[in-house]
Amino acid sequence: MSDNYSQNDIGRLRALPKAEVHVHLEGCFEAMVLEHWATQAGLPMPRPRERLLQFEGLTDFLEFLDWACGLASTRERVAELSYGCSRRLAASGAGYADVLVSPIHWSAWHGRLRDMIDAIDAGLTAAEQDGLPPVGLCISLSRTQSADAAAELVDVLVAMRHRRVVALSVDGNEAVAGRTGPRFAEAFRRAGVAGLRRTVHAGESSGPEGVRDAIELLGADRIDHGVRAIEDPTLVAWLAEKRIPLGICPTSNLTIGVYRSIQEHPIERLRRAGVPVSVNTDDPALLRASLEGEYALCRTAFGWSDDIVRAVAGTSIEASFANADVKSRLTAALTRW
Repeated sequence: MSDNYSQNDIGRLRALPKAEVHVHLEGCFEAMVLEHWATQAGLPMPRPRERLLQFEGLTDFLEFLDWACGLASTRERVAELSYGCSRRLAASGAGYADVLVSPIHWSAWHGRLRDMIDAIDAGLTAAEQDGLPPVGLCISLSRTQSADAAAELVDVLVAMRHRRVVALSVDGNEAVAGRTGPRFAEAFRRAGVAGLRRTVHAGESSGPEGVRDAIELLGADRIDHGVRAIEDPTLVAWLAEKRIPLGICPTSNLTIGVYRSIQEHPIERLRRAGVPVSVNTDDPALLRASLEGEYALCRTAFGWSDDIVRAVAGTSIEASFANADVKSRLTAALTRW
């Protein structure tokens, strides 16, 4: 975190009532924990510990996730990771989070999705009992999966009707996978019919066409990233008119190389155009990002006033898949910030 932010600023932003709507459970692994688990398993580290979290691009990052998640091979480790995610949310002042989980990364749990979700739920329930924030799970397809695999996942989720699962998602490298909206349209349609919300990674490694597909083909309630919509003014106007929110992660976009600097990042241009935007961490432990730090980054770069910060936090609450009581409580607290 930059020394340009005073401790008072950070403290106020930490106290800001807000939700986080774009954070991955896979991104909450701590380097020391991974090293410990790898040593216990007798498995080599992909890089020396001091460079473990230095990534060469999105492909390298996704391969790292496969390795890290492969170490979470027991119910206890998954519950521990989930509790730690809640603790991190609380430390940043989030009052609720939609946490994304991509089962394809978790090799030890393939074919045991119910058991995996139960293990995550155990950690999150223990956290809530200890006063940490409530969490909903968004279960993600990978763009490399087939239409049949997507349909199978939706069938499992619908049959399960787990109280913790609030949405279907899709993530992965759009630049490598190509256009996948048509492949997953039926799975997302069935998820929507079954009452699951829908959130889609788009407009990061793809351009604005990925955002269009997410809305037109997948019925997205919310877009994760979506920043490259800025390249299509007609799409920007449409997002603003339809009030489709973007879950934006500035540090993540900079780390992966979507933009070279925060000054080039389009979050402020999108906000000024009337698009509902929220600020999020994506993969906080792996990117060494915090939610209050993301707000501070934008506040410094774009001169956000308290009113703008409050409005962005309000969008995060409204765009979340929290229940009405949680939204009402956070919104009331936000008016008093």
